[in-house]
Amino acid sequence: MGSFSIWHWILLFGIVAVLFGGGGKISSIMGDVAKGIKSFKKGMSEDDDKPVATEAPKAIDRGEKV
Repeated sequence: MGSFSIWHWILLFGIVAVLFGGGGKISSIMGDVAKGIKSFKKGMSEDDDKPVATEAPKAIDRGEKV
């Protein structure tokens, strides 16, 4: 009961072969997802590196003479 039978191992290896097999549609989709995650993380880290430029507050000229 504690170990897998031969059918469990065959099913497990079949799933791994389908997911990570060479040139399959699922493996290419997983590669695209990984590229998307990497580019998202890169974009998030680039936003943190750039300092936010702040300007001094400007005075409002009301046109009144004192």
